[in-house]
This record gives sequence, structure tokens and C-alpha cells, in this order.
Amino acid sequence: MAAIGVIGGTGHLGKAIARRLAKAGHAVTIGSRTADKAQVVADELAADGVRTAAAANADAAQGKDIVIVTVPYSAQAHTLAEIAPLVGNAVVCDTTVPLVPPKVMRVQLPAAGSAALEAQAILGPDVRLVTAFHSVAAHILDTDARVECDVLVFSDDVAARNAVIELCPGMGLRGLSGGALANSAAAEALTSILIYMNKTYQADGAGIRFTNLTSAPAIP
Repeated sequence: MAAIGVIGGTGHLGKAIARRLAKAGHAVTIGSRTADKAQVVADELAADGVRTAAAANADAAQGKDIVIVTVPYSAQAHTLAEIAPLVGNAVVCDTTVPLVPPKVMRVQLPAAGSAALEAQAILGPDVRLVTAFHSVAAHILDTDARVECDVLVFSDDVAARNAVIELCPGMGLRGLSGGALANSAAAEALTSILIYMNKTYQADGAGIRFTNLTSAPAIP
């Protein structure tokens, strides 16, 4: 089992990821701008029988095997700059999608090409950066319901990519390698399309599933 810090773990996606990872047996620390705010969510999860620790983001990022960043695009740069000197050799999994309100149903990738490449520039070449969980509906993940979509995982570090993929089965998800970090742009763009699909077809958490992958892990 891994020691995992969830940075921005008081948001919808962060809480949902922390909940599923803790239920899978990992040692999860919820991070937030203040430890008190993180403790509120840890207490909510504890009331549901799910045990996590709580800390300020800087503390949650230190001494972990994996650090998962679950903050809005507007907070990405500041948050990554704060934790960059602290993560050491941990795998850093960034979930950021470059949504630009109010037009969140329109793909608006940043000038760098993707939020992933912006993250790489902030963290530097020595941090083991992965991106994932772009298109999973947080409100479904924050339940015990079956999640009807695949999780694409991107990184130039194959071992780091595999470490995040290996978390997925315990979360009730199927993780699939999406290749190099640059490919993250496709999943980031897909999120805006899924938001559009949800509204257009009155769906509750539309997702995407890959078919005919005969050697891929089984769908949970």
C-alpha cells in the first residue's frame, strides 16, 4: 500500500479520490490551504467509516510515494510551485483540466499546448510528473457506484505512469496508458466535450470507454 497525499483534497474530485484510495487501504493525507480545512473533510470521511489524515498542502506533499494534485486550473501554477521543492522522488499526478469559465463546454487549451506541459515547466525536469483522472465525474467517484469510464494516464516516465495505473483497480476504475505527457492534451480537451455531452443529452456524468483492447486490464 502507498502513502498518498491529495493536494486540494477538499474539492469534489480530491475528496472523491481520497475516499476511494483510503477504502482501498492506502495511507491517504488530505491536503488543503490550511490543515483545519482539510480536517473538516477528513472528519466527514471518518463519519462514513473512511480513515484519512489531514494537513496543509505543503505538509501533505512531503514524504509520500504519490502526490495527487486536484485543484482548479486557476490554482494550478501556485499550488505546483509551492509543492515542487517538497515532493522529492514522489510520483506527482496532476488532474488539472484547463477549463476557462464561463465557456467550459469549449476546448481552450493554453498556449503551452496543455495544462500538463505547463505543469512540467513549473515542476522542472526532475519531478516524476503524471497526469490522469481528467474525465471522471467526481460526484460519481464520491460514491460506491460503478464508474462507467476508463482513466487515461500520461507520462514520459513509464514507471511513474504505471504506478498511477496500478492505483486504479482498487478504486474500481480501469487505468489505461495514454502514452507521453504531451498526449495529455487530448484528455484535457475531452473534458469540455464531456461537459457539453452531459448538457446536450441530459446525462449524469458521461464518460468514455475504450473497446477491443484485448490485452488491457479487465473492466471492473
